Amino acid sequence: MPRAFPRFSGILGHRKGSGWGLCRRWLDRRDPRDLRRNSDSSSADESSDFEDILRRSVKKRPAKRPLKTTPVAKQPKKGSRMVRDHHQKESEPPASDLFDAVKAAKSDMQTLVDDWVDSYKQDQDAGFLELVNFFIRSCGCKGTVTLEMFKKMSNSEIIRHLTEQFNEDSGDYPLIAPGPSWKKFQGSFCDFVKTLVCQCQYSLLYDGFPMDHLISLLTGLSDSQVRAFRHTSTLVAMKLMTSLVSVAVQLSMHKDNNQRQYEAERSKGPGQRSPERLESLLEKRKELQEHQEEIEGMMNALFRGVFVHRYRDVLPEIRAICIEEIGSWMQSYSTSFLTDSYLKYIGWTLHDKHREVRLKCVKALKGLYSNREVTARLELFTSRFKDRMVSMVMDREYDVAVEAVKLLIIILQNMEGVLTDTDCESIYPVVYASNRALASAAGEFLYWKLFYPECEARTVGGRERRRSPRSQRTFFQLLLSFFVESELHNHAAYLVDSLWDCAAPQLKDWESLTSLLLEKDQNLGDVQESTLIEILVSSVRQASEGHPPVGRVTGKKGLTPKERKIQADDKVKLTEHLIPLLPQLLAKFSADAEKVAPLLQLLSYFDLKIYCTRRLEKHLELFLQQLQEVVVKHAEPAVLEAGAHALYQLCKPEFTFFSRVDFARSQLVDLLTDRFQQELEELLQSSFLDEDEVYSLAATLKRLSAFYNAHDLTRWELYEPCYRLLRKAVDTGEVPRQVILPALTLVYFSILWTLTHISESDVSQKQLLSLKGRMVAFCELCQSCLSDVDPEIQEQAFILLSDLLLIFSPQMIVGGCDFLRPLVFFPEATLQSELASFLMDHVFIQPGDLGSGDSQEDHLQIEQLHRRRRLLAGFCKLLLYGVLEMDAASDVFKHYNKFYNDYGDIIKETLTRARQIDRSHCSQILLLSLKQLYTELLQEQGPQYLNELPAFIEMRDLARRFALSFGPQQLQNRDLVVTLHKEGIKFSLSELPPAGSSSQPPNLAFLELLSEFSPRLFHQDKQLLLSYLENCLQHVPQAPGHPWGPVTTYCHSLSPLENTAEASPQGYPRSKKRRIKGPSRLNGEDTSPSREESLQLSSIPPTPTLTSTAVKSRQPLGGLEEVEAEEGLESEFTQGQRFSNTQRLRYSGPQHFRTPPNSSGPGLGSRLTRLSLMEEEEEEGLAAQDDSSEEWQETDKYSSPGEHRLDLLDSTELNIEAQQAYSKNGLLREELLVSRNGGWNKEIRL
Repeated sequence: MPRAFPRFSGILGHRKGSGWGLCRRWLDRRDPRDLRRNSDSSSADESSDFEDILRRSVKKRPAKRPLKTTPVAKQPKKGSRMVRDHHQKESEPPASDLFDAVKAAKSDMQTLVDDWVDSYKQDQDAGFLELVNFFIRSCGCKGTVTLEMFKKMSNSEIIRHLTEQFNEDSGDYPLIAPGPSWKKFQGSFCDFVKTLVCQCQYSLLYDGFPMDHLISLLTGLSDSQVRAFRHTSTLVAMKLMTSLVSVAVQLSMHKDNNQRQYEAERSKGPGQRSPERLESLLEKRKELQEHQEEIEGMMNALFRGVFVHRYRDVLPEIRAICIEEIGSWMQSYSTSFLTDSYLKYIGWTLHDKHREVRLKCVKALKGLYSNREVTARLELFTSRFKDRMVSMVMDREYDVAVEAVKLLIIILQNMEGVLTDTDCESIYPVVYASNRALASAAGEFLYWKLFYPECEARTVGGRERRRSPRSQRTFFQLLLSFFVESELHNHAAYLVDSLWDCAAPQLKDWESLTSLLLEKDQNLGDVQESTLIEILVSSVRQASEGHPPVGRVTGKKGLTPKERKIQADDKVKLTEHLIPLLPQLLAKFSADAEKVAPLLQLLSYFDLKIYCTRRLEKHLELFLQQLQEVVVKHAEPAVLEAGAHALYQLCKPEFTFFSRVDFARSQLVDLLTDRFQQELEELLQSSFLDEDEVYSLAATLKRLSAFYNAHDLTRWELYEPCYRLLRKAVDTGEVPRQVILPALTLVYFSILWTLTHISESDVSQKQLLSLKGRMVAFCELCQSCLSDVDPEIQEQAFILLSDLLLIFSPQMIVGGCDFLRPLVFFPEATLQSELASFLMDHVFIQPGDLGSGDSQEDHLQIEQLHRRRRLLAGFCKLLLYGVLEMDAASDVFKHYNKFYNDYGDIIKETLTRARQIDRSHCSQILLLSLKQLYTELLQEQGPQYLNELPAFIEMRDLARRFALSFGPQQLQNRDLVVTLHKEGIKFSLSELPPAGSSSQPPNLAFLELLSEFSPRLFHQDKQLLLSYLENCLQHVPQAPGHPWGPVTTYCHSLSPLENTAEASPQGYPRSKKRRIKGPSRLNGEDTSPSREESLQLSSIPPTPTLTSTAVKSRQPLGGLEEVEAEEGLESEFTQGQRFSNTQRLRYSGPQHFRTPPNSSGPGLGSRLTRLSLMEEEEEEGLAAQDDSSEEWQETDKYSSPGEHRLDLLDSTELNIEAQQAYSKNGLLREELLVSRNGGWNKEIRL
């Protein structure tokens, strides 16, 4: 069995030493119950390194005591705090101001410790008690240890007494208390412990009294059930251990020096050898050996008594402290601590369930593997825990994953051949992670594994010389090979960004990149050329903009001045290099749309002023010529958009070359317009066009549409010919689809550019009416296109129509634009109906099952889902901005539950904002949605066994989700919920059965849907509704003695004595309430079981035994507040209902949730703020079934402080097997940023 401190084990087992004496004295002072508890705890660790030490029979060496002669008292230093009242009673502890001095941190720690040492030398007992009380007070305990307690009580009795005096107001104690002063105290506290050992290493450290008793007390405190004692004492013990390790290292160095001196003196000749010198060296060696034994004994006691038990403490902060400190011991004193018997603790804790502990483990291993001299001693540990270290690359916490990758980089550099190809291949995909820090770390790993061995820059004279072109070629060839052959991604921009921090000089070698692309005899394939162009564009963008690509998260808020200067210099360099070469690249790849589109994007990253300052106008002319050729040659949207944007960048009046660019633009548009007019006349005059003519006309329209999006082409008057074309398409249906789509977009842009030309200064009524007429005519065309047979035309018409209706809505006059009032347009009822019908037919359709996401079919489904979400968002905006009637929202809300995965976020946001606009109307819309669904189901299936159908169960789920959307504002929603119930009751009894029939009304099952809203009612309102239902049922004939099921279910949900959990019908999970034991009666009156349970929520728990630290009573947001809200406000209403004689609770809790008041004003934009809702705790069971964790994402921000209060009483140890099981099931996360089509994140959490 491995044994702790192998170098010391022989000493401890077979020699007399203060270490064993310290352990025995520590055990003698402990209470027998403490010994039993520690023995049970120790037995849990089967692999403990100290199992057999206590069984050894060794002699006890008495601790060293100070000299019996009375020491000469030193005079107090000037300004010293150690001026005491000598008339102070002996039984009282000295007045300790150590805590205040350390907290203030105004004086030097060395001076503070020196003052304490002086006071200790004057009075050992008083000085030691002052130090003990300092640590006790640092735990947050107001109690003190007196001299009488110290002499007469054991450590366990003292700790029990302090626990009883631990009377703090909150769960915070100095080590975790918030605020800058306490943060400063934590650092000063650790510095004090370190300085204490440093200043005492030549005096008090080897006096058996203070250190033995201090370690004994800390060991007992670290085993306390009070978290503050356990946390603080463990920190002190571990910092004390770290300081002792430093002393042991110095002693080891002194022993080595003494040995060398002794050998040197002994090797001298008989005439030169000095016996006195040899004798003094031997005495010095004996003294150093004794000191080392003392230190080793203390370290063994601390390790056995504290670390072995606390490294698996239930509190993650304590576990993190232990792992952090053992890592520092291994680094500073590797000869003793860097063994498998200690490394196993770090290896085991790699599976810890808490982020901070795993992070400390990885950082500790980084420090160990960074030292090449000790890596040979880590081979066994590496072989045992390598798989775990590699798997931590996929840790669910990004900072842990980043450190894990950095650890593997160090292993890769310092231990050759340890990481296999399989291990490396599991790290490569991380270069495409969404988190930039993680992706950059993986990029660095990739660089050291693949690129550095082949492209290492040789150094000459200590300076790195310029990389050779051959080395750069090798780098880009390896980069191409990795990107193409790995087939992990389709976007090289993320790979470039991952490598940017470690390989930026190579990636910014644009000369090598462009030379590779322009070579005639290159051996690059088509895919490699496209990839190399994408790498070029990505590196240029990264150097010019200085931020990662879209979708990659970075924590940096901005660039430093140094980074901004580097960015400006790089932008100038790349512009100067690429301006002459860009026309050549366009000329070479002009026939390939996939390659020419990214090349046109390069102009966006140039410093365009260099065209003027460096007299490069001739290259601008060449670029404009190539741009025109590319636009005329291609009709792909990506190429046309890139070309239009590049020309837009150049068409700025502040440039001196603006006139040249404007002339080139006019030439290009003239060419396209003339071609369009000619082809349009042929289309309008002839009844048949061949495929080439249709393609040519469609390509011309696409080019004009792309340029109309970025440039004002109003002077070319394209509205009239395009409108004629669309009118013919609507009237005759003879115009091809590929011509209609760009024509619609052209007319749309024409209207928008005309609107931008209207200003308040020179607006005329004629202009407004003309624009209004064009807009109305275009809306009519789009309305006609909604019924077209081609789905693409329908979708395009819907998108353009919804955008125009939103632009020309009443919102356009907000902000002082009253002169635009004549342009405001309200759609007719027929148009609104057609928009809603289109939504039902094209958005709320059941898609096919999505596979793994890698196939082409899956990518197509994802793109279609994107389009449908865009259509739904456009319709919802029309609802919220008042363009459409709000009642039309029922067509959206009724699909909330069924299509929650696809559109849940959009519908939820619409519902939230609709409630902000008008709460009453919104609740009526929710009821209308349920009515529509119920009526549809009734017409399809009939009234028989309706409530047993799966569709009806889905409706109940939807009603439950609607009920949760009201949030916890029960008082504010009271009238709304009552009205909803009354309207629902009316609907359920609106159609009566035939005369003489005993069958139930066809709509009666609707009451079961209403029962889902019953938990939102006050008890008195439930009785009112019961009376209302009874009155309504009196007019409905029914068979005597056979009550209808829906009525029974609804009445049960309205029972006043039923709590909200019992109101849930059978077959649905009941809500869970937090129960706190306490008195069940108030004022001596009997209460019913349900009332008794409700009252228990406000009771206060009894004080725990063995401590006076009372757990403060908490107010569960969904339990206590609900009971108070339902029962405590009865006196505020005038219904005069009779209740039981039970005394009611008054509603005195704070209003944790407030709904912003409705504001009425002309602009809805100011009112459309997000309303954060939160479901009550009573609905936890139902919410878990309905994914309510996504319903109310902002719950934590409203919870009361008591909800997050620390529980001071807990178990103190965790089972390491449970931690390992958790790590296997809960800590791995695989995340890939974007699928190969480029737009989606994919996360797999196991």
